[in-house]
Amino acid sequence: MADPSALDEDLHQRSIPELMKALANETTMLVRQEIELAKTELAERGKAAGAGAGMLGGAARFALGAFFALTAAFVAAIALALPVWLSALIVAVVYGVVAYVVAQSGKKELQHATPLIPQTTQTLKEDIEWAKTAAKSAKK
Repeated sequence: MADPSALDEDLHQRSIPELMKALANETTMLVRQEIELAKTELAERGKAAGAGAGMLGGAARFALGAFFALTAAFVAAIALALPVWLSALIVAVVYGVVAYVVAQSGKKELQHATPLIPQTTQTLKEDIEWAKTAAKSAKK
């Protein structure tokens, strides 16, 4: 890493147009690097997610079939004591309550989710701090 005092001295010897041009070039390069990093992170996550999503899709089809069979069994069991229409209504209301509770839990979890591109987010924060430091030393 370069000596900070030598860098400070170099900055003081350059004219304002030179400094502005250097800042513009470095900012452009930094933005391009951040975009490339974000693309790389998203591509890596996308490949892994694609395979997992395919497997989950297949599992969901079988789970749905099992769910329908279980629902029919619940309605049939309750229908031994009550009319069929009332049995189906009771099962539907219970499912509705469960769906509401699960949806609220999912909503809460999504609100606390981490960013999709954590490394890019971190480096952007570091870049902002660098820019603030550079701006302060340019004012001196």
